Amino acid sequence: MIVEQLAIVGTGLIGGSFALALKQAGAVREVLGVGRNPESLKAALERGLIDRIVDWAGAAQADCILLALPVGDTAAVLQRLAPHLKAGAIVTDAGSTKVGVITAARAALGARSADFVPGHPIAGSEQSGPAAARADLYQGKRVVLTPHADIRTDALATVRALWEAAGAQVETLDAALHDRVFAAVSHLPHLAAFTLVDELAQRADSDTFFRFAASGFRDFTRIAGSSPEMWRDIALANREALLAELDAYLAALQSLRQAVEGSDAGALLELFSRARGAREDWMKSQDS
Repeated sequence: MIVEQLAIVGTGLIGGSFALALKQAGAVREVLGVGRNPESLKAALERGLIDRIVDWAGAAQADCILLALPVGDTAAVLQRLAPHLKAGAIVTDAGSTKVGVITAARAALGARSADFVPGHPIAGSEQSGPAAARADLYQGKRVVLTPHADIRTDALATVRALWEAAGAQVETLDAALHDRVFAAVSHLPHLAAFTLVDELAQRADSDTFFRFAASGFRDFTRIAGSSPEMWRDIALANREALLAELDAYLAALQSLRQAVEGSDAGALLELFSRARGAREDWMKSQDS
Protein backbone atom coordinates (compact mmCIF):
# COMPACT_ATOMS: atom_id res chain seq x y z
CA MET A 1 0.00 0.00 0.00
CA ILE A 2 1.47 3.32 -1.10
CA VAL A 3 -1.38 5.64 -0.07
CA GLU A 4 -4.57 5.00 1.86
CA GLN A 5 -6.79 7.39 -0.07
CA LEU A 6 -6.42 8.64 -3.62
CA ALA A 7 -8.71 11.32 -5.06
CA ILE A 8 -9.21 11.63 -8.81
CA VAL A 9 -10.34 14.94 -10.30
CA GLY A 10 -11.57 13.88 -13.73
CA THR A 11 -12.49 10.21 -13.84
CA GLY A 12 -12.10 9.60 -17.58
CA LEU A 13 -9.49 7.69 -19.56
CA ILE A 14 -6.41 9.06 -17.77
CA GLY A 15 -7.70 9.33 -14.22
CA GLY A 16 -9.85 6.22 -14.40
CA SER A 17 -7.02 4.10 -15.80
CA PHE A 18 -4.68 5.34 -13.06
CA ALA A 19 -7.23 4.34 -10.42
CA LEU A 20 -7.85 0.91 -11.95
CA ALA A 21 -4.15 0.14 -12.23
CA LEU A 22 -3.45 1.12 -8.63
CA LYS A 23 -6.41 -0.88 -7.35
CA GLN A 24 -5.18 -3.97 -9.17
CA ALA A 25 -1.68 -3.42 -7.79
CA GLY A 26 -2.96 -3.04 -4.22
CA ALA A 27 -1.27 0.37 -4.05
CA VAL A 28 -4.31 2.25 -2.74
CA ARG A 29 -7.07 1.38 -0.29
CA GLU A 30 -9.82 3.74 -1.46
CA VAL A 31 -10.33 5.94 -4.52
CA LEU A 32 -12.47 9.06 -4.31
CA GLY A 33 -13.94 10.84 -7.32
CA VAL A 34 -14.76 14.51 -7.80
CA GLY A 35 -15.54 16.57 -10.88
CA ARG A 36 -17.96 18.81 -12.73
CA ASN A 37 -19.89 16.08 -14.55
CA PRO A 38 -22.27 14.07 -12.34
CA GLU A 39 -22.99 11.56 -15.12
CA SER A 40 -19.30 10.87 -15.61
CA LEU A 41 -18.81 10.40 -11.87
CA LYS A 42 -21.78 8.04 -11.73
CA ALA A 43 -20.38 6.00 -14.62
CA ALA A 44 -16.97 5.86 -12.91
CA LEU A 45 -18.60 4.60 -9.73
CA GLU A 46 -20.58 1.95 -11.59
CA ARG A 47 -17.44 0.75 -13.38
CA GLY A 48 -15.54 0.51 -10.13
CA LEU A 49 -13.02 3.17 -11.07
CA ILE A 50 -13.83 5.00 -7.85
CA ASP A 51 -15.27 3.88 -4.53
CA ARG A 52 -17.04 7.08 -3.51
CA ILE A 53 -18.11 10.41 -4.99
CA VAL A 54 -17.06 13.35 -2.83
CA ASP A 55 -17.06 17.15 -2.91
CA TRP A 56 -13.98 19.35 -3.16
CA ALA A 57 -13.46 19.44 0.59
CA GLY A 58 -13.66 15.66 0.73
CA ALA A 59 -11.20 15.21 -2.12
CA ALA A 60 -8.73 17.56 -0.43
CA GLN A 61 -8.57 15.21 2.56
CA ALA A 62 -7.09 12.40 0.49
CA ASP A 63 -3.41 11.47 0.81
CA CYS A 64 -2.84 12.12 -2.90
CA ILE A 65 -4.97 13.99 -5.43
CA LEU A 66 -4.54 13.49 -9.18
CA LEU A 67 -5.77 16.23 -11.50
CA ALA A 68 -6.70 14.46 -14.74
CA LEU A 69 -8.38 17.31 -16.56
CA PRO A 70 -7.82 19.87 -19.33
CA VAL A 71 -4.83 22.04 -18.42
CA GLY A 72 -6.99 25.14 -18.73
CA ASP A 73 -8.98 24.01 -15.68
CA THR A 74 -5.93 23.46 -13.46
CA ALA A 75 -5.79 26.90 -11.80
CA ALA A 76 -9.50 26.93 -10.91
CA VAL A 77 -9.42 23.39 -9.50
CA LEU A 78 -6.32 24.09 -7.40
CA GLN A 79 -8.03 27.17 -5.99
CA ARG A 80 -11.04 25.05 -4.98
CA LEU A 81 -8.87 22.43 -3.31
CA ALA A 82 -6.38 24.76 -1.62
CA PRO A 83 -8.46 25.88 1.42
CA HIS A 84 -9.27 22.26 2.35
CA LEU A 85 -5.96 20.43 1.80
CA LYS A 86 -5.03 18.32 4.80
CA ALA A 87 -1.50 18.46 6.13
CA GLY A 88 0.84 16.37 4.02
CA ALA A 89 -1.62 15.89 1.15
CA ILE A 90 0.11 15.54 -2.22
CA VAL A 91 -1.32 17.07 -5.38
CA THR A 92 -0.17 15.91 -8.80
CA ASP A 93 -1.42 16.30 -12.34
CA ALA A 94 -1.42 14.57 -15.73
CA GLY A 95 -1.40 17.60 -17.99
CA SER A 96 0.44 17.78 -21.32
CA THR A 97 2.10 21.12 -20.53
CA LYS A 98 4.11 21.85 -17.42
CA VAL A 99 5.49 25.40 -17.15
CA GLY A 100 2.02 26.97 -16.94
CA VAL A 101 0.78 24.29 -14.57
CA ILE A 102 3.66 24.90 -12.16
CA THR A 103 2.96 28.63 -12.28
CA ALA A 104 -0.72 28.00 -11.52
CA ALA A 105 0.19 25.71 -8.62
CA ARG A 106 2.46 28.31 -7.03
CA ALA A 107 -0.23 30.97 -7.34
CA ALA A 108 -3.04 28.81 -5.94
CA LEU A 109 -1.18 26.83 -3.29
CA GLY A 110 1.44 29.28 -2.03
CA ALA A 111 3.77 27.48 0.38
CA ARG A 112 1.83 24.28 -0.24
CA SER A 113 3.15 24.23 -3.81
CA ALA A 114 5.97 22.16 -2.28
CA ASP A 115 3.36 19.39 -2.18
CA PHE A 116 2.64 19.71 -5.92
CA VAL A 117 4.27 17.16 -8.24
CA PRO A 118 3.86 18.00 -11.95
CA GLY A 119 3.47 14.93 -14.15
CA HIS A 120 2.62 13.85 -17.67
CA PRO A 121 1.79 10.25 -18.62
CA ILE A 122 2.75 9.53 -22.23
CA ALA A 123 -0.21 7.28 -22.85
CA GLY A 124 -3.78 7.60 -23.97
CA SER A 125 -5.98 7.35 -27.02
CA GLU A 126 -8.51 9.38 -28.95
CA GLN A 127 -11.21 7.83 -26.75
CA SER A 128 -12.34 9.55 -23.57
CA GLY A 129 -14.61 9.13 -20.56
CA PRO A 130 -14.92 6.45 -17.87
CA ALA A 131 -15.87 3.77 -20.42
CA ALA A 132 -12.44 4.13 -22.06
CA ALA A 133 -10.46 3.53 -18.84
CA ARG A 134 -8.40 0.36 -18.59
CA ALA A 135 -5.96 -0.98 -16.03
CA ASP A 136 -3.13 -1.67 -18.49
CA LEU A 137 -3.06 1.78 -20.11
CA TYR A 138 0.26 2.72 -18.49
CA GLN A 139 1.94 -0.66 -18.67
CA GLY A 140 5.43 -0.10 -20.06
CA LYS A 141 4.62 3.52 -20.98
CA ARG A 142 6.68 6.55 -20.00
CA VAL A 143 5.55 9.05 -17.40
CA VAL A 144 7.48 12.32 -17.16
CA LEU A 145 7.74 14.16 -13.85
CA THR A 146 9.01 17.75 -13.95
CA PRO A 147 10.01 18.61 -10.37
CA HIS A 148 10.33 22.30 -9.53
CA ALA A 149 12.90 23.90 -7.21
CA ASP A 150 10.84 23.87 -4.01
CA ILE A 151 9.24 20.43 -4.36
CA ARG A 152 9.05 18.17 -1.33
CA THR A 153 11.28 15.16 -2.05
CA ASP A 154 9.05 12.63 -0.30
CA ALA A 155 6.03 13.88 -2.30
CA LEU A 156 8.02 13.34 -5.50
CA ALA A 157 9.01 9.86 -4.33
CA THR A 158 5.39 8.94 -3.55
CA VAL A 159 4.10 10.03 -6.96
CA ARG A 160 6.93 8.16 -8.65
CA ALA A 161 6.03 5.03 -6.68
CA LEU A 162 2.35 5.33 -7.67
CA TRP A 163 3.13 5.59 -11.37
CA GLU A 164 5.56 2.68 -11.15
CA ALA A 165 2.87 0.63 -9.41
CA ALA A 166 0.59 1.45 -12.36
CA GLY A 167 3.22 -0.15 -14.64
CA ALA A 168 4.86 3.02 -15.98
CA GLN A 169 8.50 3.87 -16.58
CA VAL A 170 9.11 7.16 -14.78
CA GLU A 171 11.57 9.79 -16.00
CA THR A 172 12.25 13.36 -14.93
CA LEU A 173 12.68 16.38 -17.18
CA ASP A 174 13.03 20.13 -16.81
CA ALA A 175 9.58 21.69 -17.27
CA ALA A 176 10.60 24.12 -20.03
CA LEU A 177 12.39 21.39 -21.97
CA HIS A 178 9.35 19.14 -21.52
CA ASP A 179 7.12 21.75 -23.13
CA ARG A 180 9.53 22.23 -26.06
CA VAL A 181 9.81 18.49 -26.70
CA PHE A 182 6.08 17.80 -26.58
CA ALA A 183 5.24 20.82 -28.70
CA ALA A 184 7.19 19.03 -31.46
CA VAL A 185 6.32 15.37 -30.99
CA SER A 186 2.75 15.58 -29.67
CA HIS A 187 1.09 18.96 -29.86
CA LEU A 188 2.10 19.83 -33.45
CA PRO A 189 0.98 16.43 -34.86
CA HIS A 190 -2.42 16.81 -33.20
CA LEU A 191 -2.87 20.32 -34.59
CA ALA A 192 -1.80 19.14 -38.05
CA ALA A 193 -4.35 16.31 -37.97
CA PHE A 194 -7.18 18.58 -36.80
CA THR A 195 -6.30 21.16 -39.45
CA LEU A 196 -6.17 18.71 -42.36
CA VAL A 197 -9.54 17.17 -41.48
CA ASP A 198 -11.12 20.60 -41.02
CA GLU A 199 -9.67 21.98 -44.29
CA LEU A 200 -11.15 19.08 -46.24
CA ALA A 201 -14.45 19.28 -44.37
CA GLN A 202 -14.86 22.95 -45.34
CA ARG A 203 -14.72 22.19 -49.07
CA ALA A 204 -17.98 22.24 -51.00
CA ASP A 205 -17.29 18.73 -52.31
CA SER A 206 -15.88 17.35 -49.04
CA ASP A 207 -18.08 14.25 -49.23
CA THR A 208 -16.20 13.12 -52.33
CA PHE A 209 -12.83 13.45 -50.61
CA PHE A 210 -13.95 11.62 -47.48
CA ARG A 211 -15.58 8.86 -49.54
CA PHE A 212 -12.26 7.97 -51.12
CA ALA A 213 -10.08 8.49 -48.04
CA ALA A 214 -8.52 5.21 -46.93
CA SER A 215 -6.04 3.81 -44.43
CA GLY A 216 -3.33 6.45 -44.91
CA PHE A 217 -5.77 9.25 -44.18
CA ARG A 218 -7.28 7.30 -41.29
CA ASP A 219 -3.88 6.64 -39.70
CA PHE A 220 -2.66 10.22 -40.11
CA THR A 221 -5.86 11.78 -38.75
CA ARG A 222 -6.72 9.29 -35.98
CA ILE A 223 -5.68 11.79 -33.31
CA ALA A 224 -8.14 14.35 -34.68
CA GLY A 225 -10.73 12.27 -32.84
CA SER A 226 -9.31 13.55 -29.52
CA SER A 227 -11.03 16.02 -27.19
CA PRO A 228 -11.30 19.49 -28.81
CA GLU A 229 -11.51 21.12 -25.38
CA MET A 230 -8.32 19.43 -24.18
CA TRP A 231 -6.35 20.35 -27.31
CA ARG A 232 -7.59 23.94 -27.30
CA ASP A 233 -6.21 24.29 -23.77
CA ILE A 234 -2.91 22.62 -24.68
CA ALA A 235 -2.42 24.89 -27.71
CA LEU A 236 -2.93 27.98 -25.58
CA ALA A 237 -0.96 26.73 -22.58
CA ASN A 238 2.08 25.83 -24.69
CA ARG A 239 1.73 28.78 -27.03
CA GLU A 240 5.37 29.91 -27.27
CA ALA A 241 6.89 26.48 -27.81
CA LEU A 242 4.14 25.52 -30.23
CA LEU A 243 4.56 28.69 -32.29
CA ALA A 244 8.25 27.88 -32.72
CA GLU A 245 7.41 24.36 -33.88
CA LEU A 246 4.71 25.62 -36.24
CA ASP A 247 7.19 28.02 -37.81
CA ALA A 248 9.76 25.23 -38.26
CA TYR A 249 7.13 22.93 -39.79
CA LEU A 250 5.83 25.64 -42.12
CA ALA A 251 9.39 26.25 -43.31
CA ALA A 252 9.82 22.52 -43.96
CA LEU A 253 6.51 22.41 -45.86
CA GLN A 254 7.59 25.40 -47.92
CA SER A 255 10.79 23.58 -48.88
CA LEU A 256 8.72 20.55 -49.81
CA ARG A 257 6.42 22.71 -51.91
CA GLN A 258 9.40 24.17 -53.75
CA ALA A 259 10.74 20.69 -54.49
CA VAL A 260 7.36 19.56 -55.87
CA GLU A 261 6.89 22.77 -57.87
CA GLY A 262 10.38 22.47 -59.33
CA SER A 263 10.02 18.74 -60.07
CA ASP A 264 13.15 18.21 -57.97
CA ALA A 265 13.10 14.42 -57.80
CA GLY A 266 16.47 14.28 -56.05
CA ALA A 267 15.41 16.59 -53.23
CA LEU A 268 12.16 14.68 -52.76
CA LEU A 269 13.90 11.31 -52.66
CA GLU A 270 16.49 12.61 -50.20
CA LEU A 271 13.84 14.04 -47.88
CA PHE A 272 11.63 10.94 -47.98
CA SER A 273 14.57 8.57 -47.51
CA ARG A 274 15.96 10.59 -44.62
CA ALA A 275 12.55 10.69 -42.94
CA ARG A 276 11.94 6.97 -43.43
CA GLY A 277 15.35 6.16 -41.97
CA ALA A 278 14.76 8.38 -38.95
CA ARG A 279 11.37 6.80 -38.34
CA GLU A 280 12.78 3.26 -38.66
CA ASP A 281 15.50 4.11 -36.14
CA TRP A 282 12.88 5.51 -33.76
CA MET A 283 10.67 2.44 -34.14
CA LYS A 284 13.63 0.14 -33.39
CA SER A 285 14.38 2.15 -30.25
CA GLN A 286 10.77 1.64 -29.11
CA ASP A 287 11.16 -2.13 -29.39
CA SER A 288 14.45 -2.31 -27.48
